[in-house]
Amino acid sequence: MKRILLIEDDITLRENTAELLELSDYEVVTASNGKIGVEKAQIELPDIIICDIMMPEMDGYGVIQELSQNTSTQFIPFIFLSAKTERSDVRKGMDLGADDYITKPFTEDELVSAIESRLAKAAILKEQRQTNFEEKNDENEIRNLSQLKNFFDDNGKLFQYKKSDKVYGEGSNSNYIFLVLSGAIKCYKLDEQGKELTTALYKEDDLFGYTSFTQNIPYQDTAIAIKNTELVGITKQELINILDKNHKVTLDLIELLTDNLTGLKEQLLEMAYSSVHKKTASTILKFAKKINRNINEPIKISRHDLASVAGIATETLIRSMSKLKKEGIIEIEGRNVKILDLEKLQEIQ
Repeated sequence: MKRILLIEDDITLRENTAELLELSDYEVVTASNGKIGVEKAQIELPDIIICDIMMPEMDGYGVIQELSQNTSTQFIPFIFLSAKTERSDVRKGMDLGADDYITKPFTEDELVSAIESRLAKAAILKEQRQTNFEEKNDENEIRNLSQLKNFFDDNGKLFQYKKSDKVYGEGSNSNYIFLVLSGAIKCYKLDEQGKELTTALYKEDDLFGYTSFTQNIPYQDTAIAIKNTELVGITKQELINILDKNHKVTLDLIELLTDNLTGLKEQLLEMAYSSVHKKTASTILKFAKKINRNINEPIKISRHDLASVAGIATETLIRSMSKLKKEGIIEIEGRNVKILDLEKLQEIQ
């Protein structure tokens, strides 16, 4: 049963109108002046309000202004019921936000018809507001890895590093997860003899720095910039909150982690079983893909870093690169390495 708040100072008209509405299957709450009407509207939250204009304490214009500023009552349909019939009075009432204006005297059909149409309109508008709210929430929902990266870009903390700067060290607190905006990152571990083992390379648009999402596990390797680099980072707790509220992106992130583990496994197998020449070719291609948008552009990288990723001694790498240079597959100028024959280099690795 729909509830109507009737605000009317004339006791006879108030009681007669209330009875008429109750006979039409409405629940009626009454108020004898505007001030009481505002209080009851905020307590009762009726489905519709019918209000006189000329009243003591607070007139009808004051009532609608007061209720329109309250979030709990601003969308309740409002009908003025008044003996004021001048066009200017009607216009003023409608300009203040009234949904309808009925002049006294009125018939039962006029009043009931106005109430039904305004209730129907209010129901439609409520559905539209709910739909808009849901659509807005859908827009804000992070559905995939691309939208997660956009969140990093829009909300993350900016970090800038020069070449060889350390982003974090092995064993340090894993406070942030990072997205590479520009540049490149190398992650590595040191074995018992102090030999460096490169564990991963990250280029623009790559995520890195995650350890455990459920435990306070420190970073498991060291990350340094291998060229001037910009990163954005969000805290681990922020990412956990995102994944908790946006389950669709969790699967994408799991897939990314799986791909990273697969890549690391392949790298370790290659280090164990590949020939020196194959390791060298493969490592040059890896760095070219990670550092450059155009794989044929020169890469500026130390022989030590190349050897570390390849898992071979620096001297062995230099000999292998010299052979590739003689074969016209690569070109070496100082620290710059340029791929001259991509197809042949790919055939080797």
